[in-house]
Amino acid sequence: MTTSFLADAPTLTITIDEDAPARLDKALAAAVPEEAALSRSRLMKMIDEGDVLLDGVAVTDPKTKVKAGQAYTLRLAPAVDVETLAEDIPLSVIWEDGDLIVIDKPAGMVVHPAPGTPSGTLVNALLHHCGDTLSGIGGERRPGIVHRIDKDTTGLLVVAKSDRAHHGLAAQFEAHTVNRHYLAVVNGVPSAYDPRLRGLKGISFEAGGILKIATHLERHKTDRQRQAVVWNSGRHAVTRARVVEDFRGGAALMECWLETGRTHQIRVHMAYAGHGLIGDQTYGGKKKVSPKLFGAPVAEIGNSFPRQALHAATLGFEHPVTGEMLEFSSPLPADLEGLIEALRG
Repeated sequence: MTTSFLADAPTLTITIDEDAPARLDKALAAAVPEEAALSRSRLMKMIDEGDVLLDGVAVTDPKTKVKAGQAYTLRLAPAVDVETLAEDIPLSVIWEDGDLIVIDKPAGMVVHPAPGTPSGTLVNALLHHCGDTLSGIGGERRPGIVHRIDKDTTGLLVVAKSDRAHHGLAAQFEAHTVNRHYLAVVNGVPSAYDPRLRGLKGISFEAGGILKIATHLERHKTDRQRQAVVWNSGRHAVTRARVVEDFRGGAALMECWLETGRTHQIRVHMAYAGHGLIGDQTYGGKKKVSPKLFGAPVAEIGNSFPRQALHAATLGFEHPVTGEMLEFSSPLPADLEGLIEALRG
């Protein structure tokens, strides 16, 4: 499926591809970009209220059969002021102009408010920092969040401050043209010579020993907070990774980059490969830093690391308004530097 925002009106157009689910509600839910902030329940309400149109005619039955090539227009509500409170929270601003802001997010900060975290988020901080210059999409006047990183992942995020920037950035993320590289510390060392790894479905190695992981991902059937590797449903996900530094064969510093950007993608994919991230309580698995290999003090540092060892280190994209190519980098935070130094020592 392909999606496109229309910058001159509060609408979103979704074109149905060959592999789309047969029903309208499922096809839209699978195709709508996350940055549009359209939940499944909101899509159902839009269908019911006549805000989903085909050739200008409202389609109000969610069970309507879709066909490849059909272009559905979703009529979005005008932006209203968000109820989320602006909060004076310090931000590490890497770059900013009238349309964009690039933030270096610390560990522990949630990007967007949710029932469990209504305040103290990046959005709360941006509402205070940016004031009334923020874009409105998805029915709210709010920061233009086009991608997210997990609460305990550190590093770079770009946020739109204007509608035109929001639309342009969303298109680049949808087309997978944004350059995003992460640094991760994993248990074990992935190797092209490992027959177990080569035998896993979706795993391959490219020139230079680059590990490629290609699967589908969707929410876990029993734990909705997790993502799971699947094959016949979900969304296509591709991660590439290479070993930057080998720590005695027991752990590795990895550079990972995304062809797609799914929730928890690097964490899920590295765990699927058998090399879960150090500190990842959700996907890390049973593998631990070995006291025999590293010594008890270093093993304790690794095995008690309080978060997934993942950092969004570089971010590159085309400025959606000026066309300028922008590239940003963020140094490793102190806790990851300390972990790496311990493993080296």
